[in-house]
Amino acid sequence: MTDSNIIKLGAAEIAAKIAGGELTAVEVTEAHLARIDAVDEKVHAFLHVDREGALAQARAVDEKRARGEKLGPLAGVPLALKDIFTTEGVPTTVGSKILEGWIPPYDATVTRRLKAADVVILGKTNMDEFAMGSSTENSAYGPTGNPWDLTRIPGGSGGGSSAALAAYEAPLAIGTDTGGSIRQPAAVTGTVGVKPTYGGVSRYGMVAFSSSLDQGGPCARSVLDAALLHEVIAGHDPLDSTSVDAPVPPVVEAARNGSVTGMRVGVVKQFRGEGYQAGVVQRFDESVELLKGLGAEIVELDCPSFDLALSAYYLIAPSECSSNLARFDAMRYGLRVGDDGTRSAEDVTALTREAGFGDEVKRRVMLGTYALSSGYYDAYYGSAQKVRTLITRDFEKAFEQVDVIVSPTTPTTAFPIGERADDPMAMYLADLCTIPTNLAGNAAMSLPCGLAPEDGLPVGLQIIAPAMKDERLYKVGAAVEAAFVERWGHPLLEEAPSL
Repeated sequence: MTDSNIIKLGAAEIAAKIAGGELTAVEVTEAHLARIDAVDEKVHAFLHVDREGALAQARAVDEKRARGEKLGPLAGVPLALKDIFTTEGVPTTVGSKILEGWIPPYDATVTRRLKAADVVILGKTNMDEFAMGSSTENSAYGPTGNPWDLTRIPGGSGGGSSAALAAYEAPLAIGTDTGGSIRQPAAVTGTVGVKPTYGGVSRYGMVAFSSSLDQGGPCARSVLDAALLHEVIAGHDPLDSTSVDAPVPPVVEAARNGSVTGMRVGVVKQFRGEGYQAGVVQRFDESVELLKGLGAEIVELDCPSFDLALSAYYLIAPSECSSNLARFDAMRYGLRVGDDGTRSAEDVTALTREAGFGDEVKRRVMLGTYALSSGYYDAYYGSAQKVRTLITRDFEKAFEQVDVIVSPTTPTTAFPIGERADDPMAMYLADLCTIPTNLAGNAAMSLPCGLAPEDGLPVGLQIIAPAMKDERLYKVGAAVEAAFVERWGHPLLEEAPSL
């Protein structure tokens, strides 16, 4: 097969061809490295490409096969890893100057599980600094372009991972989702992204932004590929105190047997209205009709507390970020500025943070520190946590009536790079539909549901399931995906512009 044919294959197809001897893992890896060489100067999906490490992993897979050892379901498949997961011997910057050049001495649990499954890690992808953003414009190393239109954002904070998929630089990727940073990039790039139940995937070795919200998860170009990756990285981890000690939901089985017949699907009235692009609403309404045609019962839901989710999130997340980022003090690792022997430790810390943190990180640290300060804690952070409880209760009531909830993933399609750079509130509204799920800890997926007629850009359908019922996402997602492929063709594979 030619390189151009190899890079268009899905992860499950690649793994099958490697296991069957039709392709070698080295051939597959080299094809994707060549693709990165050809297009990433324009896309800027990667911050670091680990060429030697990837080829070494690929050779190890081929040697296993030559010895007759059984290969796992994703053995030899290349993957793009968000630069928020520590990787032994490979730079991990979190998109920030304050960690520029830092090489971790250990692997995150997600990284370790990928290696144990013989997944080939191509390198680390670009992201908003410390995962704070909705566009990947806040990276200290420059923005990533959306392969559908390089003048537009690929979503955030995991725009590098989603762009790598859409540009065929990798068939799989890993992202993290604090307020929508897996689902929102998936929506605007025409890919699939899943936020597992909070605690379903270990956070050990994942650089913390907001500890009660952060969740790593799989990104792919199909529902089945996402399920296969989900199964590899999920599961209890004693190194993470928030890890759920329960079996991994049967996500692969659900993805292989997708159906919505007899399911109750909820539509929340708060997830539409002012600020929603007409083409996004049109494609969402068509998706609801599609679900009805596939045998689902549609139930209208009212979740009034969802209107408060954005306000609560932007108090809780900055407060936790203020606490987590206190560790970047120039004393232990990373950047150090002003240490000339004449300044105090406090001065060195202040100078280092001034030089190392970007504007958005500083904005959130200051907001969070203020919200946690004496005299304001109860009025701001405490009140936000009460709203969080109301949102969780609204979800609980909703899931008494329905099996899953659907909504648009984002209110608009990908916006031009720079359009919202000076308007933080407009930027924050990109996560309007995704934030409630993070506050409640539920599972959610975004998958393509067509192109907006006014601009020809991808629209995402969000599916939300109760905690630890992640398999419902894949069951519904696979049914929707199959129906779209049958009726209109896969929007990414059929219509994405060529680089």
